[in-house]
Amino acid sequence: MLTIGQLAAYAGVTARAVRHYHQIGLLPEPERDASGYRRYGATAVVSLIKIRTLADAGVPLSQISRMLEADAAAFAESIRAIDDHLRDEIERLRTSRRHIAQLTAGDSLALPPEVAAYLDRLRDIGASQRMVEAERDGWILVAARWPDRVVEWMPGKIAALDDPQVVRLYRVLSAIFDGDQADDPRLAEAADIMACLAEQAYDTGEVLHPEEAGDDLPHDLIDALADESDPRVRRLRQLMRERGWSGWNRMERLAEPAPD
Repeated sequence: MLTIGQLAAYAGVTARAVRHYHQIGLLPEPERDASGYRRYGATAVVSLIKIRTLADAGVPLSQISRMLEADAAAFAESIRAIDDHLRDEIERLRTSRRHIAQLTAGDSLALPPEVAAYLDRLRDIGASQRMVEAERDGWILVAARWPDRVVEWMPGKIAALDDPQVVRLYRVLSAIFDGDQADDPRLAEAADIMACLAEQAYDTGEVLHPEEAGDDLPHDLIDALADESDPRVRRLRQLMRERGWSGWNRMERLAEPAPD
């Protein structure tokens, strides 16, 4: 007859684990001897080794008792079900590892690599880190709404960065939002460039993608995000209205320019 410590050592577990198995009803608790100690026989050793083997294989403790009582066919079916679960869990963990690896660059959080590449190009043309981060957060909103389309839009967005007007716009906006002037005079220059770009896009039908028509929520969120990040965005939007455009985001032509 074995003490609890001897039983645990023989089966390769801890005495604490044996006590836990008693507590949850997985391993029957023997009667105590005249000295008040538990004494275990060979059957307990065999049962504990089976429990340890199944637990080490990843079988949840809640399922072990049922499996120990099952016939060969039911036992095999349980093993297959557990194996399927483990395979799914392994794939989930692999996917998580890929996502974690993508996050090392920071820009890949909730964004496909094509958008991260676009953000890198913004840095290349001289956009400030604050400007890039603002673009990144805006694209997170867009990608969440149109996940299948955002990658298709990236080549055009990257190609637009070859336009000197676009480059100038990002540099001006970067200088504005990196500064602290409440009514920076360069806001007017930014509005002029944006109005010109909006006119070009409107003439070529590139202002709204079909998927965007009638779906105001992403635009509203992007506007709110910009307003929350810097109060001068409201002034920029007003300047765009004075130039005949509803704002810098939706790029909708107004019937008449807003009065100065």
